[in-house]
Amino acid sequence: MIKLNCLQYKKLDHLDISQDYSVSALGTNEKFDKLCLHYYNKFQYKSLKTFSFSKEGFLGLFLELEGNIGVSVGETQAVVDGAKLYEKLGFKIHWVNLKKDGTVNLYDIKDKNIDFLFLSSYVMDTFAKIDLKKVKRYTKANIISNGTAQKDFLSDAIYFDNYKLTGFSVSGVLLFNNNLFELLPVGQIDSIALKICYEALEKQQFNENMKQLFVEQLIEVFNDDICFFVNYKKTLPYSLHFGLKYIKARELIRTMALNKIFITNGEGCSLGLSKPSRIVQAMGYDEIVSRCAISLSFDQEISNDEIKNVVETMFKKYRQIRVLND
Repeated sequence: MIKLNCLQYKKLDHLDISQDYSVSALGTNEKFDKLCLHYYNKFQYKSLKTFSFSKEGFLGLFLELEGNIGVSVGETQAVVDGAKLYEKLGFKIHWVNLKKDGTVNLYDIKDKNIDFLFLSSYVMDTFAKIDLKKVKRYTKANIISNGTAQKDFLSDAIYFDNYKLTGFSVSGVLLFNNNLFELLPVGQIDSIALKICYEALEKQQFNENMKQLFVEQLIEVFNDDICFFVNYKKTLPYSLHFGLKYIKARELIRTMALNKIFITNGEGCSLGLSKPSRIVQAMGYDEIVSRCAISLSFDQEISNDEIKNVVETMFKKYRQIRVLND
């Protein structure tokens, strides 16, 4: 089995849950307190809480903030959907768009009245890198970012998606400073989510050597049938985003899985769901073109022979799909 979707779905190998992590308003909660201290020491934020990693959960966070909120369209789906719910309640969201090259349009935040900005150091799906140091030159807003794939501590608050880290759809974890968000009573904190999130982050590792090898092999084999929506040299070093022309990515994803080679076409689509990449569409591409987008991410060492086999298998199935669709 070769997993090339680790940034979208990373299964936690071992899950050990004990009664020690059951918290009580009247007890000492030693294990829980020690776990919180680990977070504070590792990430240097002073407060933490858990929240539902869903549109409703992010809506709750928006409602806690007192000020004007900006949201990048390149954020995780739950954030974008939560922002739309916030608008339905009559509040205003300042939307930050993506440019054709996949980067954030910083002129959308320059000199704008934004107090809190949901903007990460990378864009979903494409994993195009965003320089938060540069962002801070354009705005004085508090930056709240997704740290699941890359942690940038220039953020005033950072949150983690447990599903992508562990494979379990439990609460997200939010770290922050300066009382940005309301603290929860100890009995309302999802201590299990805290535990497995920390364990996953401790074990998290990526392989930065695979991208260039895959790029060279893909270009050699696919030639003019491959395209790049973003400059692969400007994405996270353990990720690769590209498109294979004239097919729907989900068709390739499903047939590759039969060979136990797992790839994805965007956020939440590890199994090749039917929705095209909304990120590619936000960059200005139409729906048909966006359906050919594919993402790879690397955490394991893969030999040259294995890379060649993966790409050749991909090409064989690509040609079969092309024939069937003609």
